[in-house]
Amino acid sequence: MDLGLTERVYVLTGASKGLGYATAEYLVADGARVVLSARDADAVADAAQRLGGAERAVGVAADLGDPTTPERLVAAAREHFGRLDGALISVGGPPPGTVASVTDEQWRASFETVFLGAVRALRAVAASLTDGGAIGLVLSTSARSPVPGLGISNGLRPGLVGAAKDVADEYGPRGVRVVGLLPGRILTDRNRELLAAAGDPGLALTEIEAGIPLRRIGDPAEFGRVAAFVLSPAASYLTGITIPVDGGALRTL
Repeated sequence: MDLGLTERVYVLTGASKGLGYATAEYLVADGARVVLSARDADAVADAAQRLGGAERAVGVAADLGDPTTPERLVAAAREHFGRLDGALISVGGPPPGTVASVTDEQWRASFETVFLGAVRALRAVAASLTDGGAIGLVLSTSARSPVPGLGISNGLRPGLVGAAKDVADEYGPRGVRVVGLLPGRILTDRNRELLAAAGDPGLALTEIEAGIPLRRIGDPAEFGRVAAFVLSPAASYLTGITIPVDGGALRTL
């Protein structure tokens, strides 16, 4: 299938590794150009180089907790590649812990990055797109069903789904699409950290996989392929929805 990505330009946040980088790989492989952002300047520069360097990928050191970041990324896309066709907005995961155990400061810090940072980026990119533009918001299956031990994620992710739906409704008449992506257990650094915190990573992995109908944890590439399709013109009638990429683990219909 031709996804129609040739020469299209996308901004991807939190993309020096993990799900963002996996998505960038598939976008570039199909002919797109990308602006990657992450907080670590060296890591994001290295990621851009691995994707082909300045002809295909540019790295920008940025933090979504900084209110100026979204406009900087939009400007970088236009400066380096002359256009912007969409974005994958990912902010990483908040610290683990139950709602009863995490502190007010952890809630405030997570709200600034996970929630408000994502909303600012969503708002800025949506306003910059024209007909055919698309935004993917990397959330979590916790947006539909709480994940034990991730109280902040359980509290903030559903709100982001509502915000994404609102933006999809507002910008749909302009031909701009917004889709939420709900990764389940995928072997990123984040999930490696959660497994390590369990005390017995091997046993924890076995128990997790037993609850996934496909009986295995996902690979970042499996998310990246779905995200690249969602952002592409081939998915032109998808908007205002959330798509689980979780091996069937969610039990909601």
